[in-house]
Amino acid sequence: MAVDYAPDQAKQAARERFRGVWAASTVPFTPDGGLNLPALRRDMARLTGDLAVDGVFCAGVMSEFWALTGTERRQVVETVVGEAAGRCQVIAHTGHHSADETIELTRHAQAVGADFVVVINPYYPAADDDGLYQWFARVCARADIGVWLFDTRFAQVGLSLELIDRLADIPNVCGIKVGHDHARYLEVLGRVGDRILVCEPNEGTWLENMRDHGQRVFMSSAAPYLYQVPGWRPMRDYTELALAGDMVKAAEVAATLEPVRAVAARWLHGEQARRRGHPVPYIKAWAGLLGMSGGPARPPLGQVSPADLAAMAADLEAAGLPVDRAGAVAAG
Repeated sequence: MAVDYAPDQAKQAARERFRGVWAASTVPFTPDGGLNLPALRRDMARLTGDLAVDGVFCAGVMSEFWALTGTERRQVVETVVGEAAGRCQVIAHTGHHSADETIELTRHAQAVGADFVVVINPYYPAADDDGLYQWFARVCARADIGVWLFDTRFAQVGLSLELIDRLADIPNVCGIKVGHDHARYLEVLGRVGDRILVCEPNEGTWLENMRDHGQRVFMSSAAPYLYQVPGWRPMRDYTELALAGDMVKAAEVAATLEPVRAVAARWLHGEQARRRGHPVPYIKAWAGLLGMSGGPARPPLGQVSPADLAAMAADLEAAGLPVDRAGAVAAG
C-alpha cells in the first residue's frame, strides 16, 4: 500500500498530520510467553475508542522490540494498523542493527498501511557520525515513506547535534523523537526545528511545549493510557484546549494530573525507579491495573513482584484512579 505522499513531501505531510496525543503501545504476551494478538487488539480498541488517541507508535521500546522476532514485529505492525484503520494514524518502529533488515521492516510497514516509520539508530558496534549518517542514508534512500529519527537514552548512544543536523536534510526524514531531558529537546528544536518536527515524550513538559515552542503533537509514550481511563481523559482534554489557544483552562485541567504524576515519579522516573531497572515491566503492570492487557515482560527484563504490584495499586488508588487488582494479577 503506497502512502499518499512522495518521499520529498514527507516533511510537509508530517507537519500536517502529526497532531494531538499519540500513545506508545506495549505488546502483551500469553502465559507461556507467546505473542497475544487478541489482547493487543483489545488494547487498540481502548486506545482508539474510549481514550481517543490521535496516533499509535507501535513495535518500539514499549513493545520490547528487542525481544520480538522479525515475524512477531511484522505481526504487531499488521495488527495495530488493522485495528487503527479509520480511527487513528500509526507510526511503526522499524529500526534494527542491520540496515538491510531495517529496510525490509520499513517496506513491510508501508505495505501494510503504516502512515510513517520511526527508526532507532544502531547502537552496536560503536560508530562515528559519518558511519551513522551512511547507515541512515542507506535506509532512507530505500524507503518511500516518512522516517522519524529516534534519539533515546534507551539506545545507550545518543545522536550528536551535528549528525541530527545532517540527517534533517535527507528528504524523507521528517521528525525526531527526543527521549532525553528537556534541555536536550530544546537544543535539538533550536537546531533543526525549522526543517523537521521535534517532539519530546514527556507529559510533564507537554503543556509548556505547546504554549512556548509551538508543538502540536505529543509523540509518544505510555502516558495516554497510564494517566487516563475511560471517562476521565485529562491529557486529551488539556491538549485540545491548548491547541485551541485556551492556555488558562488547559493549565487548570493539566493540574488535575499532579497526583498521578507523583505516582509516575515514584514508579517510572525517579532514582528509586532507575535502581529497579528498565521501566517497561512497571509500565505494563500499571496498565494492567487500569484495565489494559499488562502482563509480563519478556526476558531479559524482570517481572514486577507481588509486593511492588500491591504497592503500585495502592498508590494509583490514592491518586484517584480505578484499579482492577484481580484483572492485573490474572494478566500477569
